[in-house]
Amino acid sequence: MSELVSVKKWLDSFVIDLNLCPFAKSVKENIRYTLSEATSEEALLIELQHELLLLDSSSNIETILLVHPKVLQDFGDYNQFLDITDGLLASLDFDEKFQIASFHPEYQFYETLASDVSNYTNRSPFPMLHILRESSMTLAIENHPDVANVPDRNIALLEAWGLDKVRRLRQSCFDA
Repeated sequence: MSELVSVKKWLDSFVIDLNLCPFAKSVKENIRYTLSEATSEEALLIELQHELLLLDSSSNIETILLVHPKVLQDFGDYNQFLDITDGLLASLDFDEKFQIASFHPEYQFYETLASDVSNYTNRSPFPMLHILRESSMTLAIENHPDVANVPDRNIALLEAWGLDKVRRLRQSCFDA
């Protein structure tokens, strides 16, 4: 199964069906999925710049998932790379126009154990960079009745499901 099929299954069955991101369903038809062939951070940065410029010039694309399975497999390296992506946004004068959300198979929030189920709110099948429009996020937040409670609600949901069930659901994204 291709990486993008797994990512789409993850988005549908995990993010949208569980409502982990209450904004995802409304933009589902306007998501660009890009599979990076990059094998180095430098090559990924070039691809990220291309995707940012494309998003800036297109009104038909709401958000981009840049999936990069061949680079930044280690979460620590990936997390450090996010600082570089912030620098790229600033250098393109896009730091107030776009933001980059992070998803990784080994995602771990600060002061959690790797085995904490809460980490699965940001664990994806493959490392990816999610490029979001700031204007869309502002509008979505303004129109959500309780945006401040979304992270706590997500963690409570996953904790109620339990680690084994959450792992099985995530693993099902790889099934044919």
